[in-house]
Amino acid sequence: MLIRLGHSPDPDDAFMFWALAEGRIDTGDFEFEHVLRDIQTLNEWALEGRLEVTAISLHAYPFVQDRYALLPHGASMGFGYGPIVVAREHVDLSEVEIAVPGRMTTAFLTLELFLGGSYRYRVMPFDRILDEVASGEADAGLLIHEGQLTYQQSGLVKIVDLGEWWLKETGLPLPLGVNVARRDLGAEVLRDLARVLGDSIDAGLANRDEAMRYSLQFGRGLRLELADRFVGMYVNDLTRDYGDDGRRAVTELLRRGEAAGAFSAPVQVDFVGR
Repeated sequence: MLIRLGHSPDPDDAFMFWALAEGRIDTGDFEFEHVLRDIQTLNEWALEGRLEVTAISLHAYPFVQDRYALLPHGASMGFGYGPIVVAREHVDLSEVEIAVPGRMTTAFLTLELFLGGSYRYRVMPFDRILDEVASGEADAGLLIHEGQLTYQQSGLVKIVDLGEWWLKETGLPLPLGVNVARRDLGAEVLRDLARVLGDSIDAGLANRDEAMRYSLQFGRGLRLELADRFVGMYVNDLTRDYGDDGRRAVTELLRRGEAAGAFSAPVQVDFVGR
């Protein structure tokens, strides 16, 4: 069975799926086609149910919950760290326009919860935000992916780390990206997929050096030490399995988003069994 697997062209996602891409695990009856797109595109495609398995922002899940179920692994969670807002100098975020990487990203939802109301923003591709802020074209920017590690090289200052704020608020990790599978594949296929994809993550962690060498090609010029640090931030034990803390974190973030009116329908958190 052909499974189109959507994920971002980033070191952490590449690390998770190294074993699949390189044929290092038994995939049974599944053949995987890797579809690499930025997370905002994957969020939009999920609204259409375009791919059988895909990474999406947790923020997008309530809008696709009828089509997709959460896989029990593959989440990107930061325990005390996460997306950051940067600027050229310290500013009041309620008074400036913030460049953001997409309205369906979890970073956007978390920023809304942090600010406690409306704010001015402009959507642009995530990989342009850092340069836009550094050049003065944007007052502030919400950084995801490896920009969280490199912003100081552009002379920028951190205004807030949303993962740090979330931990202080809740005592929980901040769930950002999640992997989902389409419900129409059927319960048995979903369980088998969960096993194979979980095996891929386990294989990467067990063969870290090989998986890192593979993922480095997706690092957009990151040095090995920074790419390794980034992967370590977002591929960890919580990626292998949400655990109790991870599941509570998902429920709490979506509950707060629902209370803030971020979703059009009540959220039902539903995980595939493994």
